[in-house]
Amino acid sequence: MKKKYRVKKNNEIEEILKNKRYSSNPYFSLYVKKQDETNHFRYAISVSKKIGNAVVRNRLKRQIRSIIRDFYLKDGYDFFIIARTKILTISFLEMKTELLNLLIKQNLIVKGKE
Repeated sequence: MKKKYRVKKNNEIEEILKNKRYSSNPYFSLYVKKQDETNHFRYAISVSKKIGNAVVRNRLKRQIRSIIRDFYLKDGYDFFIIARTKILTISFLEMKTELLNLLIKQNLIVKGKE
């Protein structure tokens, strides 16, 4: 996925967190903010050091990016995904289902590629 789809700056992530449009489950927290600057969605992913070492955290981030790539998401939204510690107890398919449920709950899915 191209870098233009990523939110990198700390002040932009703080703006998403301040918006307070929020959903969560035991594995993820999802914060969403409507934005007008770009004509595509942008996202940021956070995986805490509590979850594991760098290898584990980077693997989880790659998996989450892969899940995001599999769905058509609405344009004009920034969202911030935070992985929780229970994420280590589920498989990739369960992770995909749980994240998809949060994206549907926040009305961010246009339609699936499948």
